[in-house]
Amino acid sequence: MAAPLVLSTHFSSSIPHSTNYPSLKTLHRSLSLPSSSTSTAILLNPISKPNINSLFFLNRPSQYVLLSRKFVARTSIRDTETEDSSLVGEDSAVFDFEQQKISSWVYFTVILGVVLFALNVVWIDNSTGYGKAFIDAVSGLSDSHEVIMLILILIFAGVHSGMASLRETAEKVIGERAYRVLFAGISLPLAVSTVVYFINHRYDGLQLWQVQNVPGVHQLVWFANFVSFFFLYPSTFNLLEVAAVDKPKLHLWETGIMRITRHPQVIWCLAHTVWIGNSVTAAASIGLIGHHLFGVWNGDRRLAKRYGKDFEIVKDRTSIVPFAAILDGRQRLPKNFYKEFIRLPYLAITALTLGAYFAHPLMQSSSFNLHW
Repeated sequence: MAAPLVLSTHFSSSIPHSTNYPSLKTLHRSLSLPSSSTSTAILLNPISKPNINSLFFLNRPSQYVLLSRKFVARTSIRDTETEDSSLVGEDSAVFDFEQQKISSWVYFTVILGVVLFALNVVWIDNSTGYGKAFIDAVSGLSDSHEVIMLILILIFAGVHSGMASLRETAEKVIGERAYRVLFAGISLPLAVSTVVYFINHRYDGLQLWQVQNVPGVHQLVWFANFVSFFFLYPSTFNLLEVAAVDKPKLHLWETGIMRITRHPQVIWCLAHTVWIGNSVTAAASIGLIGHHLFGVWNGDRRLAKRYGKDFEIVKDRTSIVPFAAILDGRQRLPKNFYKEFIRLPYLAITALTLGAYFAHPLMQSSSFNLHW
């Protein structure tokens, strides 16, 4: 987003001449005008060197006007005069190759490999892990797959959101990196257990409706799932922080997906419920939507506590419901809004989302072999 500048637009024919001419460099620094600004700066001081490419001279030699490329900023919703729309939050999905360190990504790869290996040995592998014992213990609480599904989601949601709420306090005690490792070490096994149980029992229970043979439903569900995962990516914009290679931070993202929605997870729940259409999936959807709604409140609460007025500004410009802020005029998209998505992180998540779709048969067979 360009930083808007509105300077004097008052023209007078009786401007006094001065012999103390400021340099162009001084003027540029005082205005803080970036080359890509969409604002218009009008300067009414005389200069002695008229042959400067970035200046457009009026008929009066004692005046000049410094013009940018555009006077009116056009958004994807409506044409609007340039207004104060400078970023308060962070520009999301920025990936500068010049700032990347090979050593950091080597550490990330090693850490990812170690985490996956440990997860398999300690939790997933039935011969060494505790995952099956955990599922068996929860399954002993009820004969209903719907109830078990809700209990698993409740356990995961309580741990995940609870630890997120304790983050600020805990980080002061053990540090950001240590708490990130602890958070992931507890949340990840619970998430895997919940997903595996859902995959294995998704067609159990009472069939409520059947629309899988209806033309266009598969494509609609596929698109909804793709969008939900694509929208979900803001939570992992900085993978080096996720793996605790860089010091984890609580970010206030404002661009890209955040212009459309701050909390997109509900889309996935609804899409799977429509596709499968039975009581187990409905129970999972109800549980996850409840968790996400709590996450909306809890996430906004944490951001408000951390960023104060800045978050309130971002909150006013964005929405929870996709496209709501755009449609009611609170979010004015810049003309080149699409460029916020032509970035390596978004291209990577697109590839991963497509890969996850085609990997569904492998995910299903792997889950079935666990017998959870």
